[in-house]
Amino acid sequence: MASIISCIVTSATFCFCSASASLMSACCGNDKSSSIAPGASSGRKRSVLLLCLAIAIAFGFQYWVAKYIVNIGIDNYVTNAWLSGCEDFETKALTERCAGQAGVYRSAFSALIFFLLAAVAVSCKRTANREAWPAKYALFLFLVLGMCFVPNEPLFTNIYLNIARVGAVFFILFQQVIFVDLAYNWNDGWVERSNDAENEENGSGKKWLIAILVSAAFLLLASIVGWGLLFYFFGGCGTNIAFIAITIILSLSVIVAQLSGNEGSLLASSLITAYATMLCYSAVARNPNAACNPQLNTDDVLSICIGAGLTIVSLGYVGWSATADSTLDSTVTIDEDDDDGNKDSARSSSEDKSKITGVVSNYQSTKDEDEESRVIDTEERSLNGNIPDTFSNNWKLNLALAAVTCWFSMVLTGFGLIQADGNVANPQIGEVNMWMIIASQWFALLLYTWTLIAPRIFPDREFS
Repeated sequence: MASIISCIVTSATFCFCSASASLMSACCGNDKSSSIAPGASSGRKRSVLLLCLAIAIAFGFQYWVAKYIVNIGIDNYVTNAWLSGCEDFETKALTERCAGQAGVYRSAFSALIFFLLAAVAVSCKRTANREAWPAKYALFLFLVLGMCFVPNEPLFTNIYLNIARVGAVFFILFQQVIFVDLAYNWNDGWVERSNDAENEENGSGKKWLIAILVSAAFLLLASIVGWGLLFYFFGGCGTNIAFIAITIILSLSVIVAQLSGNEGSLLASSLITAYATMLCYSAVARNPNAACNPQLNTDDVLSICIGAGLTIVSLGYVGWSATADSTLDSTVTIDEDDDDGNKDSARSSSEDKSKITGVVSNYQSTKDEDEESRVIDTEERSLNGNIPDTFSNNWKLNLALAAVTCWFSMVLTGFGLIQADGNVANPQIGEVNMWMIIASQWFALLLYTWTLIAPRIFPDREFS
């Protein structure tokens, strides 16, 4: 009996270990056999997962590790490095906040260094984004560990803080492009499903059109209710009233511009309007003036959730959106002499397919081809550098993620502001943060308006 139980346990252990290894390989490396190269989008997904890990570490450092270091009372090199510059604050709450910001800087700076190095690597080798991910994760964790021994001054509180502020500005602009593209893709996707359903079954496509109208009406109604609530709760000063009024004027202008022409769609316009209303709330909720902001001395959970949600949507777009390559890539045409016309046609077809699916396939699949010959052909073309210069294989991906690291570090630390006038509960409150968010809202509304009116101003140009 003991032998039977031992055999069962051994077999189960082997199965669990194999499953764990496969799961780890899928998350950090390649989920295909060793003879098949990973897809072009695999690097995007694993980069985003690493950035999510950096955000999780930053949260842990800010809300748990920092408090432990402040309260532990142990004098050693690590605690002294972590608390350097924080001893100047008189209250314990401000000291904990300073230590929390120091923790965020350590995780974010490690991620920034990682993605900058990755950008250099992919500039030298285009497939670098898809390779050696277990080693890359280990490198990132070692960077975080090493940063724990570095004093706050001057690297984090001076040098990195200013770099992160500039990087956050670039990400805010990048984020607006993402949401405008998302609005169009949502509408186009549902219209396409409506057409497909109409072709397959006569009359069934109306369900998708009704869903578009209901969603647009809900978003517009939510925006109108949001405007009223903003005036009611945050209308105590001229600055907030001006922000809310400009939001309403620009939102109505967007809807009028969309309804007056054939460009855009009601669903996309309503989504942009709701997004602008949400940004307006995030801006007025960060006003450091107590007369303007009734939530000044409270934990503004809604603003924090909105900021985290927008960041998650942006990361999801960068990592998993099928349109990210077509929207953000930089296509490079590869000229190569080839006597066989069929090979040229196959290469052109495979490159077009790679831009749609995100998977590099530099050969034409036929029933007569052998699997081994296709793998060899793929490897040879990879060595020759015949890989599309898409967003997944480009240094732009790593620079975009580096900008995200700057953004989330500034969101969690209020752009590095530590003040004693009642904003300790919510570290995002600050005049700089307020103006950054409202400026990004204006940019998003103006960008979407331009997509509506540009085809009318320049009818001879292609804007699709």
